Amino acid sequence: MEYRVFSDKVIVRIDRGEEICEQLKAVCEKEGIVLASVSAIGAVGDFTVGVFSPESKTYKSNNFKGDYEIVSLSGLVTEMDGKFYSHLHMSAADGDGRVFGGHLNRAVVSATCEMVITVSEGRIDRKFSQDIGLNLLEF
Repeated sequence: MEYRVFSDKVIVRIDRGEEICEQLKAVCEKEGIVLASVSAIGAVGDFTVGVFSPESKTYKSNNFKGDYEIVSLSGLVTEMDGKFYSHLHMSAADGDGRVFGGHLNRAVVSATCEMVITVSEGRIDRKFSQDIGLNLLEF
């Protein structure tokens, strides 16, 4: 991975074999980023996304392996209990144009991933909601 900081933006290249969520965390921790929005494109060969069920308060995870293009990757970087926390969603298309997506658990880059981290001033924490079953933004 390599990156460059431009004012309130960080442009990141994540390389083949690297895991996207891990690399995002590494950049944010190194640069002291505690509040940001994230977007990315690229290609992945192995990824896991989930869909949350509000009724059961659980995620159903789906793992995909093969050649996939990231159609959309977006989300937020915040903190929870003073530590890095990311909430990302990703959609990826296979060779037939079928798109799969959901809450991003992990994604291993197969060619490259180009990410933009837009940093915001301030801090927002998260707190677990028993009622919803998720870590919600806490203002």
